[in-house]
Order: sequence, then C-alpha cells, then structure tokens
Amino acid sequence: MSVVSKKMSEEIAGKLRRHFGREVKGASREQIFKACALIIRDRMAAGMIDRKQGKHTGDKRQVHYLSLEFLMGRSLMKNAYNLGILKEMSEALTSLGVDINDIFEAEMDAGLGNGGLGRLAACYLDSMTTLGIPATGYSICYHYGIFRQKIVEGQQMELPDPWLDTGDIWLIPHMDEAEEVFFGGHIEQIWEDDRMRPVHKDYTSVLAIPMDMPVAGYGTNHINTLRLWDSKSPTQIDMSLFSRGEYLRAVEQNALAEVISKILYPEDNHFEGKLLRLRQQYFFVSATIQSIVRKHRAQYGTLRNFHLKHVIQINDTHPTLVIPELMRILLDEEGLDWDEAWSIVTHTVAYTNHTVLAEALECWSQPVVEMLLPRIWMILCEINNRYLRSLQQDYSCSYEQLAKSAIIWDGEVRMANLCVCACFAVNGVSELHSKILREQVFFEAYGRTPDKFCNVTNGVDHRRWLAQINPGLHELIRDLTGSERYLSQPTDLKLLEKHVEDATVLNRLADIKRDNKAKLANYIFNTTGIAVDPESRFDVQVKRMHEYKRQLLNVMHIIYLYNQLRDNPRMSLTPVTFLFGGKAASGYYMAKRIIRLICSLSAQINTDPLVAGRIKVVYLENYRVSLAEMLMPATELSEQISTAGKEASGTGNMKFMLNGALTIGTLDGANVEMTEAVGSENIFLFGLRAAEVERLVRSNSYEPMQAYNQLPELKRVIDHISVGFSDGVVYNDISSSLLLSDTYLLLADFDSYVRTQKRLRETYRKPLEWNAMSLKNIACAGRFAADRAISQYAKHIWNVPVKPEK
Repeated sequence: MSVVSKKMSEEIAGKLRRHFGREVKGASREQIFKACALIIRDRMAAGMIDRKQGKHTGDKRQVHYLSLEFLMGRSLMKNAYNLGILKEMSEALTSLGVDINDIFEAEMDAGLGNGGLGRLAACYLDSMTTLGIPATGYSICYHYGIFRQKIVEGQQMELPDPWLDTGDIWLIPHMDEAEEVFFGGHIEQIWEDDRMRPVHKDYTSVLAIPMDMPVAGYGTNHINTLRLWDSKSPTQIDMSLFSRGEYLRAVEQNALAEVISKILYPEDNHFEGKLLRLRQQYFFVSATIQSIVRKHRAQYGTLRNFHLKHVIQINDTHPTLVIPELMRILLDEEGLDWDEAWSIVTHTVAYTNHTVLAEALECWSQPVVEMLLPRIWMILCEINNRYLRSLQQDYSCSYEQLAKSAIIWDGEVRMANLCVCACFAVNGVSELHSKILREQVFFEAYGRTPDKFCNVTNGVDHRRWLAQINPGLHELIRDLTGSERYLSQPTDLKLLEKHVEDATVLNRLADIKRDNKAKLANYIFNTTGIAVDPESRFDVQVKRMHEYKRQLLNVMHIIYLYNQLRDNPRMSLTPVTFLFGGKAASGYYMAKRIIRLICSLSAQINTDPLVAGRIKVVYLENYRVSLAEMLMPATELSEQISTAGKEASGTGNMKFMLNGALTIGTLDGANVEMTEAVGSENIFLFGLRAAEVERLVRSNSYEPMQAYNQLPELKRVIDHISVGFSDGVVYNDISSSLLLSDTYLLLADFDSYVRTQKRLRETYRKPLEWNAMSLKNIACAGRFAADRAISQYAKHIWNVPVKPEK
C-alpha cells in the first residue's frame, strides 16, 4: 500500500471516530461512506475558499447556469475520480477490510431531475469545472427529488425518495447568505419627483437558504459549486396561535414555505399544483439573482457593469422569471431607468430551448401570475407592451404575427416568447432541433433577429459515462491509443478507427461487453428475480416515459416477434432480452398505461414455455443515474426511436454510443449528427424523416386505419393489445388511441421498424461485423463530449475563456 493510501486509511478511521464515535469494524456502510465524503470535501475546501475569494476567477466573467433539474446521481466515486484519488481510496478501504464498491452502493442518488435535462446540467457543470470556467449551478434543494418508482402489479407507484439521508453530507449550508422571496400581496405606487416607486405590501415571505454542493473538475484544482435553495419560513411558529391552542395554524406558515422545496414537479393538473410550481420557479430565480446581485454590489459598488461580469444561462423555460426579476432589482432597488435596465438584462441572459412540443413551452395563467407575483406582473405587462409596439413599428407585424409572438396574450403569459424577446442568444441542442426552431417554432422571431439564434449540440461527460463506469473499455482504449489523453481530449477516440478490422481487438471488445452483461444480469436477478441470459442480445430503451419517445412502438415489435415465434417455434432467432426503464409523470395517464402494458407483456412472454430462452422482457423499476451507469456498458442495441422532429437532441443516445452500443433510431435529434459521424452503414435507421412527418401532419391526410387494414401483422399486434394478455388486463384504450389518432405516427413507421429490426438481427449473427460497427461508434463518440459543447458555449455565447487542452 502506498504512503498516500496509508495516510488516507488513517484519515478515514479518524473521521469515523470524531464524527460518528465509531471504530471501522463497528461502523455502518453509511458512516464509512460519509467519512470518505468528508475527506473529499476537505480536499475541495481550499478550492472553494479560493473561488469565494476570487483567487482563480479575479475579474473574469462569471457563468450562472440555472436549471430546475440537476440530476447529479452519486458523487463519491465521481469526485474521487476527478480528484485523482480513487485508487488510493480503494486501497485505503481494502486495508481496513472494506470493499469500496459496498461503500459506493451506500450512497443514494441525488435524484434532482427526471431525465436528460437534469443529467445534461450535471454533465455541463462537470465540464465547466474541468475547463476552468468560473461557474455556479443553481436549483432547488428538493428534499425528495422527483420520486422513487415502485412497480406494483404492473403499475407505477410514486414513493418519497429521501436522498438527503446520505446526500446531505455533500451540502454546505450558508445561513448568512439567505435571501428573502416575496409572494402575494399588492403593489402600492408612490410617485416621487416624476418617478414611480413601487411598495410591496401585505406579502408573504419565504427564506431561501443556500445549500452548496462542491463540484470537482478532472485534472484541475478548480472547484465550482451547485447552489441548491432550501425554503424556510422566517417565522417557524406563531406563538400567539399556539398559546390559544390552534396548534396546526401555528405552524401553517412554516409548512407552506417548506413545501416549495419538497418535491420536483408537483402535479399541476389542478390549481394548487399550478400555484406551487409557479412558486417554485419564482423562489428559485429570485433567490438566485438576489444572491448574484448582492455579491456583485459588494465587489463593484454598482450594477451598471453587471452584464460585463455575468452571463445567466437558463436551461429550458423553467427559470425564465429571472428576466423580470432582474428588471425588478435594476428598476426598484438600483433606480435605473427602463432602457438602461433592459439593456443590462438583454446582454446578460441567454436561453437554451429543449423542446418543440407545444405543451412543453410553458404558459402561465394571467390571474395566477397577477395574484402570486404582483410586481413581476407589472413588469411583464410593460415588457409585453413595449415588445408589441416594437413589432408593429419596426417590423410592421400583422395581427396574426403579433398574436403568435406576444408574451402576454389571451390571458396567458408565454415563457418561451419572453425568452426570445429578452435573451441575447437562443440556442437549440442539435442541428435538426435548431433548424426546426428557426423554421417553425420561432419562425417570426428568427426572421426579425436571426443573429441571436444558434446551435450547440448537447454533449455528455465522457469521463463519467465511459472511463468511470466502464473500466474494461477504458483500459482497452488506453492500450490502443497509448495513453489516457482522451480523458481531456475526447477527439483522441478517433485513434480507435484503425483497429476496426483487427479481430484480436474486436474479440477483446466482445469480452468486455460480455463481462458487463453478466454484471447487469446478476443485478436484474437480485432485484427482480428474473434470470436473463448474458449470452442473449441486450436491447435497451431507458428514458423518461412519453408517447413521443415511442416505447409503445418497441412493444409493438416485441408482440410481432412473439407472434412469429408462437407461429413457428423453430424460427431462427438469436436470443434477445428487451430491457425497459423510465418514470412517467405522476399525472400522465397514457405513459403509466404503457408501463403497465410492458409489464403485462413481460409477464406473458417470460412464462410462456414456447418462447423460453428465445425472448425475454424486463421492466427495470426506478430508473436513475446509478442504474444507467450499470446498464449502458452492458447494452448492445440502443433504442432511439422517437417520432422524427420531436426529440430535441437526446443524451442517452450519446452515452450508449460511448459504450459501444449500436443504435436503432429515426433521423431525429442528435441521431442525425451521430449518423454523420459514424456513417449510415454503422447505425440502423428507419422511419419517416422530420420533413416527411411535418408534411403529413400539415396535410391532415394521415389515416392510421389504412395501415391497420393493409398490414395483417400490424392488425394482429393492435388486436393483441386490445384484447389484453395473460394477466387479464386489456388495453383497448391504447389500441383505440392508435387507430383513431396515432399522434406520434407509430403505425406509419411500424413496417420500416420491423424490417430494420430484422436487418440488425442478421448483422448480430456476424460478431466481427457487429463489433467492428461497435468500435467505430466508440471512435466517433468524442464529438459528443460535454467538453466540446461547453467550449462552444464559452466561445460563441458566454464570451469566457477556457483552460487550454493538455
């Protein structure tokens, strides 16, 4: 054991004694985990202090990344890896008789997100730190994240996810930096010297307590921070009410404040849910901008240079209220006139759009905004009025164009339109997505201000999503490239291309995949009781449950394949295991029904002796980062089958690609650029293109019944769904939806999908060809690293320098 490892073992033992009163042998896994986390926090403390004192940032422009989701997952392994002490920590724990993998398992995922949006934010924060960009992430300290998914009799149940039981060890509270956020009340307008001074009266206040999570970069001493806001009432208890015996009312105000930071995405199909979501969004952005402004004033004494020293990137529309909130501070607190304040805001805030779905472009009811945020409502009205006047006077917009571009219209406040109006940059997250934003979603705005629109294709943290989670593949890459330089220069993965015809390399790649599959199979058996064959092909679709992502199309193909096997048990078929995972929003009926359908199908197929050993279907409950870290290295086929034109980018597709999975997918989102990178011969494409989908929808000529009547195998699949499965559950609601509307064109793409699945099965029978394609995908995956994406943001949007490559 090295001297460093010996010293670390002594540190671990010391932390256990001082913080938990335990010797190593008497300590629990959770206590040992927390002792290791405290050691890592100590390592990062100097960097945090230097950052706080501006030693590394100095007078540089600061980046503030606002996202309602940060899906951080587990932090112990990640921080130890980035700090370069993972090996020493493993040796230290081994010397103490502890397996480091058991300690990693003791940490609960910080599930502060629901999917790609939150995981992207986490990857970007890692890359910003690694590249030496002074940046802070901001979100809410949700006590229970989104929810822990439990599948009971095929149905999703939502349970609390108390990640803070272990995750609190990473959070450093700063009570002295608490901010106060005001809700409700009314605005009294007082005029002084021909200037209106708004006075907010009868409001309810909530305290925002910052809980800072340090983030280590790879190969650098630079430390950034994720600031999570926890909500508290300024008054914990009303003693007068308590003294009168009104005990519940005495703590009511505290409960109303604390509920803001309890759950991510409360159900909003009722008034109280909508009110809470708006309260969450304003709480988050108001606390954030007040914090940034307070520190800026302390350093510079004025806000007139605010835009020169800060850039605020809003991740989707959830943080959009930062725009009127910054205006409020500049107008009401700093005393600037409207034009100067607006100039500062519009040179500070940039917007990343993540969706083309109309229902996901947030709109708020005018009465709700007016009631909850009276001063913000006044500012929004003024922004809207000035914007509409500008559209009429400067661009001669028609009534129809005004109606589409307005920020407030017909009783709605439109967050996306506010972003397009106020932000100095608007970017999509793939080339196709950005094209759709320009030509469809924001067509009028693009025609007026084309220079503000740009593209930054998403990227993923390749250090975590390859090197850290797939050590066998990392070792192979290191051996083939001669170094670990790809960790800081991901384009070095291209060096693997010269080995795509080397049978020895391809066989070694196959062995690595097989080992990863065996580990996953063991996990599946231990958690579900279902035995899956590691020698079968692992076909995986894991992502947020949504109709446009078309898990249902995957299910339809499995039913088709099942029918084929039932008809012809001697049919030639390499065994295949279909794996699903993902959470449905608690109020999303159809997504929950699709989960139950998958479970019904699984129950029937997995107990049918006629197909035993041929196909198997498994739904993995509670899909999360730590499960993805085990799943992606084991995957051989990645299902990226969304309706073309609906997926903004995707990041799961990139993670699978990094780990050598081949993709079956539509030309949607980043699949387009993945195809450009690897060549169409190394990806399995099917279905309508985005332009074809758009034409079909616009023509209003699509008839799903026509496909149903023309394709006997499709008809058989739909009928099977309608009559149900061996568990007695019928799904005629799903089949009726497909036949009456088929909004996401599953029936239109079914035949192409089935034929492409057949082609890939034939390819899989040729291991060297399949593994050559796999290695080609890995070699071309460096293009999709988060470091590349962040470098583009830094250069083209934020105007901040990055650390030179090593």
